Amino acid sequence: MPRVLVVDDDFMVARIHQGFVQRVPGFTVVGAAHTGAAALDAVAQLHPDLVLLDIYLPDISGLDVLRRLRQDGNPVDVLAITAAQDVETIRGALRSGVVHYIIKPFSFETLRERLERYADAVHRLTEVRRAGQADVDRLFATLHPSDAGMPKGLAPATAELVVAVLRDSGTDLSAAECAERAGLSRVSTRRYLEHLVQTGKAEVRLRYGGAGRPEHRYAWRG
Repeated sequence: MPRVLVVDDDFMVARIHQGFVQRVPGFTVVGAAHTGAAALDAVAQLHPDLVLLDIYLPDISGLDVLRRLRQDGNPVDVLAITAAQDVETIRGALRSGVVHYIIKPFSFETLRERLERYADAVHRLTEVRRAGQADVDRLFATLHPSDAGMPKGLAPATAELVVAVLRDSGTDLSAAECAERAGLSRVSTRRYLEHLVQTGKAEVRLRYGGAGRPEHRYAWRG
């Protein structure tokens, strides 16, 4: 039974999230914290399996909480729940190993699905003593079901990062510009951009300049 710590600066929001968690069979809330310092203390004292972590906290950011946990070698799993949509925050959360990233506001069904997939992934890990590639693929498909609809070699977490860059740019971007902002290679970024175009989430525009082929520019459509 996964034991969950809820961290949110808003007492009422934290209470709502606690209620959401308690409605998911197999999950139990062991506590709540409303500051970064309180979150670190609660993790040390309560030893939760999963932390629902807000990013905007009054003393230190949720990313700082996450980094301190990792620096201390704490293996607790973290699911980011936040209104933060900027690329740097998303990238920082991904690099620090969050199991998922949910943007506020969200419905109970959204959280329920993420928690159930998290529990399923943890269960799969307890059943496998030595994982092969097929086991790893199934594990990541469980945590990130959008894998099934993505071309081979593309990762949902990276796709979310590219989406954030494109959506927040306010203008169209070349693959090179998008890659620089996301901290990815140009070749890899172009693959994600083309996938977004194919799925109707982005559009490609041609910019004609001097001699040579026109430049491909990508814009978010949503």
